[in-house]
Amino acid sequence: MPTTRRSVLVGSAAALGLTALAAPALATPSRKLSDPFTLGIASGDPSADGVVLWTRLAQDPLALDGLGAMPDRALPVRWQVATDERFHHVVRAGVEFARPESAHSVHIELAGLRPGTEYFYRFRVQEHLSETGRTRTAPAPGTVGTGLTMCFASCAHYGEGYFTAYRRLAEDNPDLVLHLGDYQYEYAGKAADVRAVVGPETRTLADYRLRHAQYKSDADLREAHRVAPWLVVFDDHEIENNWADDVPEQPDPAFPRRRAAAFQAYYENMPLRAAARPQGTDMRLYRSVRWGSLATFHMLDTRQYRDDQACGDGTKIDCAERLNPARTITGAEQERWLLDGLRASRARWDVLGQQVFFAQRDLTAGERQGFSMDAWDGYQASRDRVAAGLGGVRNGVVLTGDVHRHWAAEVKERHDRPDSRGVATEFVTTSITSGGDGNDDANATVLAENPHLKFSKNRRGYIRTRFTADELRADYRVLPYVRTAGAQAETAATFVVEDRDPTLHRV
Repeated sequence: MPTTRRSVLVGSAAALGLTALAAPALATPSRKLSDPFTLGIASGDPSADGVVLWTRLAQDPLALDGLGAMPDRALPVRWQVATDERFHHVVRAGVEFARPESAHSVHIELAGLRPGTEYFYRFRVQEHLSETGRTRTAPAPGTVGTGLTMCFASCAHYGEGYFTAYRRLAEDNPDLVLHLGDYQYEYAGKAADVRAVVGPETRTLADYRLRHAQYKSDADLREAHRVAPWLVVFDDHEIENNWADDVPEQPDPAFPRRRAAAFQAYYENMPLRAAARPQGTDMRLYRSVRWGSLATFHMLDTRQYRDDQACGDGTKIDCAERLNPARTITGAEQERWLLDGLRASRARWDVLGQQVFFAQRDLTAGERQGFSMDAWDGYQASRDRVAAGLGGVRNGVVLTGDVHRHWAAEVKERHDRPDSRGVATEFVTTSITSGGDGNDDANATVLAENPHLKFSKNRRGYIRTRFTADELRADYRVLPYVRTAGAQAETAATFVVEDRDPTLHRV
């Protein structure tokens, strides 16, 4: 049976060949569970010969202790991978234990699969069968292939809207999904929320586990995870607003414990490799993922190693501190890793998957300049060094989240010099829900102050891209509303970047 790219249907156990899930014999706990797959399934970090499979068991996602009403013992989770959606051609199968100390999450790192191939996977616990997921491996090294469809998103506040944009993203059948941060928000619920946020502001491990579980209980988010492998990086709200390395937003002697708890819960709830497993307050999240020779994704961490924001954070006018050449947003080690990777790259497209606005964005009308100190504008020397590195590759692309609006930008080698050469393009995705429905403000003042910014849109949504050997096409997908469910998506603008030409061409 040929593989397809259509949605995988979850049918009865018999229709899916449940008996084929007979893995090595294991004792079955005497206590029967209710459905433990309420948080769905996911895959991530694909390579040419493998991918990570993930699930987390929870009978009750909203159990206040964050443990999903699961028994306090390890449970065997059977898993299976096939080349067809009915599992007639199984290529891998096994058993992994979901343990209470990891909130009954499992991470299965597959290897030995065929490059550039679509696979289907599922899990079983006792008589319960998960839905079926679709994933794929990256093309073989040196292979350009016929193209890559990739969608990316950020900033999903559960209380501020419905996750319909994730459903629309899933309907685009991407090969790969990037999530660029603010996957969940730390805040307690508020009166204006359209959906109830369970639990207090997240500070403890139980709090973060509960918050992730509530998000994963959303059917639209689960669907986006189910249809394609993800590459994820966190931003600030996975811990707390605008944290910078060991500096919290407000003085807090308990911040190291809060950071460690947030990192552990993040790992437990994401399809990450064991290399990303946190060690206390440290978590190695920056990494490169190659999609054949078509694209290399350099996934960055702009929170864990940065200097504190300049001039007291926020948007500041004429802040001289931001120009200090010693200031860094990536840390020295990550910067060396990135620049070395760019120098060695032979990819058609080198893509930075990262969190905060990269190109200069003067937010103040007139002669005086006002910049967000939380973005790369607050770390100008860092940006100049990375921009120079992007100028040495064939095609440099920056993907960004954080700001709850769509933007398109041309990145200059030095933004303080108007005649500086272009080195890359930047695509900034709006939020999934954060900020509510949005409006039709054209942001004319900011666009006028920044001629290298070519587009802005204040609606919710995501960006769909198509990479080929000759061009990158980016569709800015928007929804008219998110405070109620069910909106359809439309394309507000499309830009094309041609091979070896770091300029934006609006279609």
